[in-house]
Amino acid sequence: MIERDGKMQRILHISKYYYPFSGGTEQIARDCVLALKDKYVQKVIAFNDGKKDQIDTVDGVEVYKCGCFAKVSAQSLSSSYGKTLHALMDSFDPDIVVFHYPNPFVASLLLKELKNKKTRLIVYWHLDIIRQKFLRVFFNGQNERLLARADKVIATSPNYIEGSKWLQSVKEKCVVVPNCINVERMKITPEIEKRATEIREENQGKIICLAVGRHTEYKGFSYLIEASKLLDDNFKIYIAGKGELTDKLKKEAEGDNKIQFTGRVDDKELKASIRACDIYCFPSITKNEAFGLALAEAMYYEKPAITFTIPGSGVNYVSLDEVTGIEVENRNVEKYAEAMKKLATDKELRVKYGRAGKKRVEDNFLDSQFGENIRKVMI
Repeated sequence: MIERDGKMQRILHISKYYYPFSGGTEQIARDCVLALKDKYVQKVIAFNDGKKDQIDTVDGVEVYKCGCFAKVSAQSLSSSYGKTLHALMDSFDPDIVVFHYPNPFVASLLLKELKNKKTRLIVYWHLDIIRQKFLRVFFNGQNERLLARADKVIATSPNYIEGSKWLQSVKEKCVVVPNCINVERMKITPEIEKRATEIREENQGKIICLAVGRHTEYKGFSYLIEASKLLDDNFKIYIAGKGELTDKLKKEAEGDNKIQFTGRVDDKELKASIRACDIYCFPSITKNEAFGLALAEAMYYEKPAITFTIPGSGVNYVSLDEVTGIEVENRNVEKYAEAMKKLATDKELRVKYGRAGKKRVEDNFLDSQFGENIRKVMI
């Protein structure tokens, strides 16, 4: 229990959305709350994915969800958010605010609320704004004020600190807290193992490759599809997920019987697919892929990974070249195909990288280490 003046300290978490909304930032925000449970009094404020305001209780913590009436460049807008945030800052009076960035419209409201307050601000910097060029320029001044006001800034990898001009500007405030996987959620049941066996039997004699993620540009699935065209029919490549580029990707893969799109799959099917595969393909191409939690999950299941070199991203911090997998020149389709061929023909190397990958995850990216790291940041 962390106290100040005889009372438990209070933390207000600000996340774009929150559990049960599915997303990487939302999962990390929840992991953060769970790591601090019973040591602090906590509340969460986030957008609702509907139009109405509501207050939920998640894991014993009150979550204030503000109805969203529109989105601009993927940024949610709410007519009630400012009022709700002001009320919480006044009545709850947090000792610490944990702000999950990027969330630029809310950042402007928060900076006003923090004026003349001694509240400690911890900015959890998930990634730079890259794709939305207008927003990136428009919020430059705001980012400077936000980082100047911050007491500490959490980055998910040392690579991201080195590659971000914003984090470089406040390097002395930065603390690395790698993302984590939940060991309990990763457990393999007999049902999952049975399904994994079925997938292997369906592809007997083939090297099974798996790629998972939202079908959007930075995930780099187009490059995996191009690499597939350089491979023989000994490969089977599953691409799981869905997104705005799904139809385009399917068109690019037309005539290539090695590739199969599975759509979104449930948790059991995903685990079985990872368990069944020989090679985990992670072809992301920009630092919009800030860390690669799905990559860490595959490594936990002892799967060798193939990644591109992404300057400033944590991907190449999660999987290490020639240790846990193979890293190749960004967007180089020929090199990516060569790496797939190399792992396909060398089972011993796959096993070696797979075991090293699991050890790397166990040493660095489990929820137990995450909880310890987060608690240290709050002190």
